[in-house]
Amino acid sequence: MDFKRLKYFIAVAEELHFGRAATRLGMAQPPLSRQVAALEDQLGVKLFDRSRNQVRLTEAGEVLLDRARDILANLDSAYREATQIGQGGAGRLRIAFVGSATHGPLPTLIKSFRSHYPNVDLSLSSMNNADLERALIQRDIDIAVARPHLSGAEELRSAQLFCEPLILALPDGSTHARSTKPVQLNTLKDETFVLYPRRPRPSFADFILRTCAEEGFSPKDQIFAQDYQTAISLVAVGVGLAVVPESVSHSPRSGVTYRPYEGHNPGTSLTAHARLDNRKPQVLNFFSLLQKFTRRAS
Repeated sequence: MDFKRLKYFIAVAEELHFGRAATRLGMAQPPLSRQVAALEDQLGVKLFDRSRNQVRLTEAGEVLLDRARDILANLDSAYREATQIGQGGAGRLRIAFVGSATHGPLPTLIKSFRSHYPNVDLSLSSMNNADLERALIQRDIDIAVARPHLSGAEELRSAQLFCEPLILALPDGSTHARSTKPVQLNTLKDETFVLYPRRPRPSFADFILRTCAEEGFSPKDQIFAQDYQTAISLVAVGVGLAVVPESVSHSPRSGVTYRPYEGHNPGTSLTAHARLDNRKPQVLNFFSLLQKFTRRAS
């Protein structure tokens, strides 16, 4: 179908309602009328009844007009949607992140992305670092927000989102939670440490154990939780203490007291990753917004 001729046909048919089409379809055969005549030849049917000095749509013309309006409306919509997706203003973006990232600046960044690109369908999920890396390699997600980063980061597009110190999460009833004196990390060697995740290893749990090793001890008792939320729940019921990112203290938890400590504190960070060969405009827009976000925060 010649869409140019179809547009000419719609223009002439709609002018019939205003009494201006007769001159276009008269003896002079202007360009607009010739296009309509060519369309009739192509279809092998008459679209206009020109008899008795009156111009009106035939039954075939009326059917074509209804369908043609829908076709061109859908085509225009398809053009707009394709343009919007091609520029990253629509489509889908799949983001996965470590559980503790929900307490840092990531929610604000995602809210900002939604504000800038409201027509992009955001798919959000929580994973540990190992699952993040696997999902990114298998293209199950577009962006992974890891703590502190993924092992293959040198082969990925990466941008650091946030750096923060480590703090202690203590049961409310513990001696260290009630004390007004600064807590020395190396005095906690006889305490039960709640570490996470349980697997796979190495993980954030091993990072905390290395931090303790820098202070000359390994926790006497170690309990492993599968994820951050479970670990904090165990702290809340008095099972033990945990070393966590400072940002988690911004969301108070009943039964848990957050305290800074003195001693080796390497801090921790959040890093956003994407495959280098993922050139989806939604991904590029996310990283562009992330860079602006971190510059404002610095």
